[in-house]
Amino acid sequence: MPSFAYPWFAVLLPLPLVVYFLLPRHRQRRPALRVPFFTRLVTLTGAKPEGGSVVGHRGLIRSLLLTGCWLLAVAALMRPQWIEPPLHFDKPARDLLLLVDLSGSMDTKDFTDASGATVSRLAAVKQVLTDFLKRREGDRVGVVVFGDAPFTLVPFTTDLSLSERLVGEMQVGMAGPRTAFGDAIGLGINLFAKSTVPAKTMIALTDGNDTASSVPTDQAARIAADNGIVIHTIAVGDPAAAGEDKLDEAALKDVASATGGGYYRAMDREQLATIYDKLDQIETRKVDTVTFRPKTELYWIPLGALAILSMLGQALLLIRWPHRRATASATSEARAEAVRT
Repeated sequence: MPSFAYPWFAVLLPLPLVVYFLLPRHRQRRPALRVPFFTRLVTLTGAKPEGGSVVGHRGLIRSLLLTGCWLLAVAALMRPQWIEPPLHFDKPARDLLLLVDLSGSMDTKDFTDASGATVSRLAAVKQVLTDFLKRREGDRVGVVVFGDAPFTLVPFTTDLSLSERLVGEMQVGMAGPRTAFGDAIGLGINLFAKSTVPAKTMIALTDGNDTASSVPTDQAARIAADNGIVIHTIAVGDPAAAGEDKLDEAALKDVASATGGGYYRAMDREQLATIYDKLDQIETRKVDTVTFRPKTELYWIPLGALAILSMLGQALLLIRWPHRRATASATSEARAEAVRT
């Protein structure tokens, strides 16, 4: 529908009438020639000399042109627009960061896939994560992988197909053989630092204890909590294992508890899938619906019409000017001839 961005400019429409009636007339002094035969000249020409000023009058066409130009100028200042029907789209209101352990123990084959075949822990994790990502439409998702050190695999993005593809390409050991869980949380906090969304969530998946971090997990968890980040931890290791493969359940529980998240333990693929289903229900998809009405600027239409109309007025003056000069010249010659006779 049509509209104006600055409708209050309409108050300028009567301005020419205010100027016409309230301001004094324009006065212009012109030199005159005094002649001794003025009385005879008046008698011969039939003119009636009068004192005072001569008021010039515009023709009807010129008055209409000036009025039209003023109306178009004010219309352009009012900035006409055509407003389209409102468009609605969803804006992500949650940033979800996945922390995935790629230490050497993730290559242990103690999980089964959907067909019943024995697969590695990482293979099972990738299958479940892919299904989980497909249900996160509307969220911004990022992926951090960690081993000896954490690395950003996927920065926050709404392109979930990209996240799925890169998750599918993860390999055991690509970040080192050890486990730096605390540092991974620290990297996640840094990634969230530029986030402006109200909901911030981490889902951390690991199968070993932290042996390579420079930042203790409990300290990293407290910093995350101070920044409003919720961390859910998922343990996929064997609690009875020892050494690097030992699962530090106490640390994972402390991280989840300190940030208001939950701790889960997955012993097989089905349990892992159930955990992600539960997380999908807890961390429901969050979006803000944004309404936008496209606007098409139309100020150029009255502006273009103003330019055309003003040029038309100048063209009419140029056309009439030779005729007026010829008429004035003929009148002068007639008067001169009358004086001579």
